[in-house]
Amino acid sequence: MLTNEQIQDLKNRLYNMKQEAEKELDNHKGYESSEGGPESSVGELSEVDNHPGDVGTENFEQSKDYTLNIHAREQLEEINAAIERIENGKYGYSEKSGKPIPFERLQAMPTARYLVEEEENA
Repeated sequence: MLTNEQIQDLKNRLYNMKQEAEKELDNHKGYESSEGGPESSVGELSEVDNHPGDVGTENFEQSKDYTLNIHAREQLEEINAAIERIENGKYGYSEKSGKPIPFERLQAMPTARYLVEEEENA
């Protein structure tokens, strides 16, 4: 069972993680959808077409930023869910078995929902 001090420490860590995830999400805000091709973001700067290598690089960068955006959103959802569990008094207990999650696991992964042995089957 977690002490109030341990819960407060983990809650502070979750709020710090939330700020970082929100900042990361803001960094990749323009990549929330994959609409338009690379020409829509690069555009033609001259009457000469973009070199295929430039288009490939832009496609790669768009794909990378889109993936980072998705990851940041998922991470933010997990953090918000953990904060909600703290506020509801359900934090630190497995959502599968109801058993207490060890403090060491929560220190390593404050958003943990399951015991380590349950994670593989979740």
